[in-house]
Parts: sequence; structure tokens; C-alpha cells
Amino acid sequence: MRALLEVEDLVVDIPVPSGMLHPVREISFHVDAGETLCIVGESGSGKTTIARCVVRLIDPTSGDIFIDQNNIATAKRRELHKLRRRVQIVFQDPYRSLNPRRTIRASIIEGPMNYGLGRQDALKRAHELMELVHLDPNSLDRYPHQFSGGQRQRICIARALAMGPELLIADEAVSALDVSVQAQVLKLLADIRKRLNLAVLFITHDLRVAAQICDRVLVMRQGEVVEQGPTHEVFLHPRHEYTKALLNAAPGKDWDFGAAMNAGE
Repeated sequence: MRALLEVEDLVVDIPVPSGMLHPVREISFHVDAGETLCIVGESGSGKTTIARCVVRLIDPTSGDIFIDQNNIATAKRRELHKLRRRVQIVFQDPYRSLNPRRTIRASIIEGPMNYGLGRQDALKRAHELMELVHLDPNSLDRYPHQFSGGQRQRICIARALAMGPELLIADEAVSALDVSVQAQVLKLLADIRKRLNLAVLFITHDLRVAAQICDRVLVMRQGEVVEQGPTHEVFLHPRHEYTKALLNAAPGKDWDFGAAMNAGE
């Protein structure tokens, strides 16, 4: 299986009045085509910083971020514009992610039209994507406040998919949702991954979520990777003391590996 995303020796330094923060310290990992990789760790471990670097919302201090042979980390404006179509992100807060003054239709079709898709084709895609995320296409003329939190996150997923990405980044995409809604959105992401053969980089602090949806897991602490490997191996046979502490702090020990991916089969 080919590596779609390769991150090599990624470093992010952020100047602050008191000195320099080091949220990411020489991180290396890869995500294969069609694979889901989870990055887990407590708040402040550097997970979200990595996600934002991969889509170049943050410029790395050093290191490389390859999509195939294209280096996002050093790409200039025109090349970066092309690469961003291949990598899309879903953020934690779906309400803040959507413009409250724009209809759902306008939010979904904007990206494809900016990349040259005609309006009618963009509208057709919006209808198809609303069905894909199990929402009524007739609601496209509504506004974000007219949807529930779980529905808004489905809309954000549809908007990301409208660009036809090969890699979808989900940055704490279910942490703001109720538990029952979390399960529905996780199942949706797993179904979409299989149907579209997407690679997914899933950022979470919730180990139960990681167990349900991820093929491999990368454990971070204070900007560094302390352990990585297949999810069931890391969870059942952790080697690093920090990983053991995270697992011991999680409620229960009955890990439901692949529950989201296997639900409904």
C-alpha cells in the first residue's frame, strides 16, 4: 500500500513574549491510501498543530509534508492552491466552522466553484453529498442555526468532501457532540472512508474513539511521539509509560476495536 501522506522531521516553534514554545518536535509519520491513522494525546500535546500544518494553516519551522511527491511545507501559493484540493479538514466546532450568514448550499458549492466547477455541477454535487451524509437535500437553503450540532458536523463533512479530497483530516470532529451523536458521526466517517477509499488523519484525545475507528495510532506527549503502531497492539500491549497512563485513565478496559467500521455489516 502506498503512503499518501508522509511527514518527516516536522518542527513547529512559536514565539511568545516569554520565549519560544515547541508544540511539535521532529515528528515523523505516514498515512497510507485508504487508511485511518489516529493521533492521540492530552490537550497541549501538539495534535492540532500537526493537523493545521498538514493543510498549511500553520507554517512549519522545519521538516517536510509530502502528498505523494509534492511538499506542502515548502509549496508556493499557486502549487499550494492545487494541493489543498487533495487535503481537507473538519474542525471540532461545526457551528464556528460555518458562516452563519450563508446558506448551507452556498457553503458547500463555494470550494468546488473556486476550483473551476460550474454552478450547476456544483449544485448537483451538493445534493449528492447531502444524501451521502444522510441529510435532506431540500434543506440546502437553510442556515447553520437551523440544524443540530450533529447535523452541522455532517454538513462540514459534506463541505470537505465537495473538493474530492484524497486525505480527510478530522480534528476532534466528534468531541463536541453528545455520545449518541458521536457514534452516528463515527459510523458515517467509517462508511465514507470505505466508499470513497479516503485516507483519514483523525485527531482525538478520546481513546475509545480511536479504538473504534483507527487502523493505527500515534501517541503524542509534549510535542513528541512516544509510541505508535496498530491500534489493537498499542492498546492491549502498550510499551511506553505515558501510553499506559492514558489507557489506565480511560473508563473500562473493554476496547471495542473497529466498532464504527464494522457497525451495520
